[in-house]
Amino acid sequence: MSSVLERPSTAAAGPRPVPPRRRTRILALPEARWALAALVLFLAALPLHLLDAPAWLWGPLFAAVYVTGGWEPGWEGLKALKDKALDVDLLMVVAALGAAAIGQVLDGALLIVIFATSGALEAVATARTADSVRGLLDLAPETATRLADDGTEETVPADSLAVGDVVLVRPGERVGADGRVLDGASDVDQATITGEPLPVAKQPGDEVFAGTLNGSGALRVKVERDPSESVIARIVAMVEEAAGTKAPTQLFIEKVEQRYSLGMVAATLLVFVIPLLMGADLQSTLLRAMTFMIVASPCAVVLATMPPLLSAMANAGRHGVLVKSAVVMERLGQVDAVALDKTGTLTEGTPRLTDLRPLDGSGSGSGSGSGSGLDEDGLLRLAAAAEHSSEHPLARAVVDAARARDLDLPTASDFSSAPGTGVTATVDGHAVTVGSPARLLDDPAHPAAVLAAALEEEGRTAVVVTLDGRPAGVLGIADRLRPEAATATRALAELTGRAPVLVTGDNPRAAARLAAEVGITDVRAGLLPQDKVAAVHELQNGGAKVLVVGDGVNDAPALAAAHTGIAMGRAGSDLALETADAVVVRDELATIPTVVNLSRRARSLVIQNLVIAGAFIAVLAVWDLVGTLPLPLGVAGHEGSTVLVGLNGLRLLADGAWRRARPDVR
Repeated sequence: MSSVLERPSTAAAGPRPVPPRRRTRILALPEARWALAALVLFLAALPLHLLDAPAWLWGPLFAAVYVTGGWEPGWEGLKALKDKALDVDLLMVVAALGAAAIGQVLDGALLIVIFATSGALEAVATARTADSVRGLLDLAPETATRLADDGTEETVPADSLAVGDVVLVRPGERVGADGRVLDGASDVDQATITGEPLPVAKQPGDEVFAGTLNGSGALRVKVERDPSESVIARIVAMVEEAAGTKAPTQLFIEKVEQRYSLGMVAATLLVFVIPLLMGADLQSTLLRAMTFMIVASPCAVVLATMPPLLSAMANAGRHGVLVKSAVVMERLGQVDAVALDKTGTLTEGTPRLTDLRPLDGSGSGSGSGSGSGLDEDGLLRLAAAAEHSSEHPLARAVVDAARARDLDLPTASDFSSAPGTGVTATVDGHAVTVGSPARLLDDPAHPAAVLAAALEEEGRTAVVVTLDGRPAGVLGIADRLRPEAATATRALAELTGRAPVLVTGDNPRAAARLAAEVGITDVRAGLLPQDKVAAVHELQNGGAKVLVVGDGVNDAPALAAAHTGIAMGRAGSDLALETADAVVVRDELATIPTVVNLSRRARSLVIQNLVIAGAFIAVLAVWDLVGTLPLPLGVAGHEGSTVLVGLNGLRLLADGAWRRARPDVR
């Protein structure tokens, strides 16, 4: 008799090692301080201006807004001019000053505040990423216990270890360096490196990595890599390298902004100079040139881009997807290939009991009398009682499954645990052992061994339960697939025109089984962080713009190297959350194809708005050049086009926009 268990109500998640938070204080950043000062001054001046207070009250406040919010981008823009580049920062400051020059002081100040706030947010995001990269180094311990040739112990800085040194790793300690086990046995949690959901049994000859967490056994490890070349150090280096070499990201409109801005400045000068040379009077010429500068100003063009993207960002945020910038929102719609992590992304990242296989009393026809006659609840009750004192993730999965069934667990005594083997305890006067089939079963033809092999073939981790030395049943434990994983995978395949790629550090058999469930055929398993980056680069070298979705420290380099990276928020490591361009806050995979499609709709609205803004600019500019465009009418037309494209972009704020962006996949 066998069964597949329902999802238990209690999470069985154990804490994974993540870097401690080392967050830069926001106000420690000069960009944030200047932006805050500009905002406070603007909020102080705004009510005075709206209430028609004397100009000497609000004028100095607005002037201070221009200074506090505009001096730094203005200075950076002037420095860019030395390199013969017309920086957008300088143009925005000039536009704000131009607005003030014709009496639009409030509009100019608002532009300064928005621009300063945007710069501050970018600085905060950059600082937080750097914080997480630095914090990653704390995964490796500061000290290690080095063993001398005579067996004496010496505590030394971990970064002073050399290749050939032998270190002692006690239970519960982190491994101090990449190396190979010389002596001892233990279960090592190496989720930070490989993403595997379960600790891995280590024996002499097995490789271990710096920063991974040792279980209940003691290990003697021979150092095989210099600390500066460890896998964890290389993860840091890869994230920093990817962040530093990734091509500069720009909004679509910024790619033509240099030429347009230079052309507008040149045209304004011509509109002013040529009539003067032909004898026109200064006042009317200046008025015409000022009107031309206003109507040709890229305000509507800028707003053509930002409202759709910002509205899409706000809508995505309401539905659990945090998109970190308008640039990211635009880039999401460009992706045409997807690479998905397995553990914690397509799966829940938590081992859960999935199968209960008690052996019947006849030994399942073997004639051995190996069965115990226990039913499912009886088998689970004994296993959970024996595992109750263990901290192993598999033990927690068994205990949580028993609690979900409201089983009354008896008290176990004489508890003992052997790394790589399992646990033993006395329950109700019987010796109960729960552990590895390879260690507890000698006969591969035994019914318990056959059941265990069948479960392992299905991608489960098989655990044998013995009662007084005789096999009583087999438990199947697995990392559950997220309910929406298959649907989300199909939706991404439809959006991009190709099936996603599975990139995981887990073993090939488990990866292949899960890939088959969600419809993925390109499976790349057993990957270290640098291998995931290589897989992303391979796709990019083929011309693809790759979206990477992951959650762990080991995914961070690939997230940084990808065209766009999305992190799963609930179980995601600090480094993955900070490195990624967007975060799925509630771990709902189905929101990823929706936000990609929403980005594409935002890009369509951007194009619509550019057409509208361009039409207004062309008509008003020609009117001013050919005829006589009154300044108030020019301002009204310019502001009207700005309002129109702004309202058009705000359409994506509605919940209906999210529903329409949701792919219709069955």
